[in-house]
This record gives sequence, structure tokens and C-alpha cells, in this order.
Amino acid sequence: MQLNIQNETSRLRAVVLGTAKSNGPVPKIEEAYDPKSIEHIKAGTYPEESAMVTEMESVAKVFEKYDVKVYRPDIIKDYNQIFARDIALVIEDKFIKSNILPDREKEIKAIQYVIDQIDPDKVYKAPSEDIHFEGGDIMVHNDHIFIGTYKGDDYSDCIVARTNMKGVAYIQSLFPNKIVKEFDLNKSMKDPRDNALHLDCCFQPVGNNKAIIHKEGFRDVLDYEYLVNLFGNENLFHIDKNEMYNMNSNIFSIAEDVVISEKNFTRLNTWMRSNNIIVEEVPYAEIAKQEGLLRCSTMPLIRD
Repeated sequence: MQLNIQNETSRLRAVVLGTAKSNGPVPKIEEAYDPKSIEHIKAGTYPEESAMVTEMESVAKVFEKYDVKVYRPDIIKDYNQIFARDIALVIEDKFIKSNILPDREKEIKAIQYVIDQIDPDKVYKAPSEDIHFEGGDIMVHNDHIFIGTYKGDDYSDCIVARTNMKGVAYIQSLFPNKIVKEFDLNKSMKDPRDNALHLDCCFQPVGNNKAIIHKEGFRDVLDYEYLVNLFGNENLFHIDKNEMYNMNSNIFSIAEDVVISEKNFTRLNTWMRSNNIIVEEVPYAEIAKQEGLLRCSTMPLIRD
């Protein structure tokens, strides 16, 4: 398999899409990894497997419509395998395994059959356990690589901080010719409206040099201003705390002019259509209850 990912928006040809089948029972509060899941566990509104399977199949149908090759993980009984983006990522022609929360190590094994189709010299794994990163924090944007991180002193105690500066340095070492820019993100285990779990929870390029952004997701205003200067303020769609909470920045591009988005994102979807982007609307509000959406549950392998 010839991997190729240069950015977030070029025409998609092959992708890993997670699965909600055999997702397991509702987790206990102490087993949850993020404040939004905890909120829904407490309220008794945690998503049911059947609803999540239906939502993911609606995405699979859109991929079929656009002739995208879709790989699904092997099913592991009673195990959450929805968020394929967390476990690995592709930049250029390199497949990079994430250093992920230890409880989730099995997930990468479920796509081993995909990895077996890739040149072993192009498959990378960080050399030590203290190098942390997840795919939701890493975006390739042509000559840039954007990486979400957390620079707080309490990093080691902060379960919603998934990418550290050692992770940033490791990615930089693999791509010395790219501009690697890290962004210090706001984290909260108490309030999901104050928690940017990954970079794609508060920012994502879309279309042709446009992007969705949530200013309050960034701890340092200079990081936000970096993106304003790069994209131009007129090309940014600003989302508020509630839109960030509902994961408006976590859509997924099939091409510069085709995006899969949640059907309830009325304001965002209207803006994208006004910029000549075809919006394929799907129901994804149940999966959103786990603080992840369309980008989180997809891992692109090949784009034009």
C-alpha cells in the first residue's frame, strides 16, 4: 500500500473507519477518560451500541458513495474501537503508531491486517514509553505539522492531556523539513466545555485554506494568533463553547469541496455550503457524547 497524506483536505482514497460493534457495557465513572463521557454516564444518557453502529454505518455509506476504500478494525469483544484516529496516523508515506493510554493497547492489533500491507520500513513506533502523542492532536497541513499539546506542570496527572513535548520532538525528528508548530491547549477533567481533548476539538482546516477554530481552546493567545495570521481571519469560522462541546470542529474532509458533518451543525454547515463545499450530513450526536466525532473515528491512509 502506497501511503500518502499531505494535508487534511485532499481527495481521500483509503481510510480506516472505527467500529461500534461489541462496544461493551457502559463504563464506570472511574473507567472514563474524559469529562463528557463522565457527564453522560452520570446522567444515564451514555450512548447505546445500536445507535452508534447506525451512526457509523451512515459514514461508511458516504465513503461508498465517493468510492473511498474503507478498512474496519477486527472486532474485539466488549471493547471500544470507535476512535481510530487515536491509535495511529499517517504523514506523507509514514505510518506512525501512537503511544496511547495503556488500557487501549489492543486497538492497534485490530488493524494489524492493514499494517501488514505497508512497507515495514515505513512503519514507526516511538522508541520510549515517555513519548506521548495521539492522532487527534496531530494535523499535517502541507509544509506544516500542527500538534496539540499541554505544557501545564500537572501534565502527568492530567488524563485529558494526551500529547507531550517529547511527542512533539519525536514527530519533528521524523519530518525535519516540515514546520512543526505546537499549540498549548486548555484541559479540564471537570467541565467538557473547557476541555480541548485534542487539537481537532478546537481547530481543523477545511476547504481551500479555510479552517474552523475555537479561540478559547488555546491556553496561549499567541498560538491562536499564529493560526489567524496563517489562514487570515476572514478564512476562519469561529465556534463558541457550546459548538466546541458538540464537536463542530471535528468534521471530516473527503476532498476540498466535500465534507462529512453532523446534521445538527446548522450554522457551520450553512457556512461551508456558502463556500461551495458539499456537506454530506450524517447523524453523529450519540458518538459525540464520548468527546469525539468524525475526525476522531477516521484515520486516512491515502489522499491524492
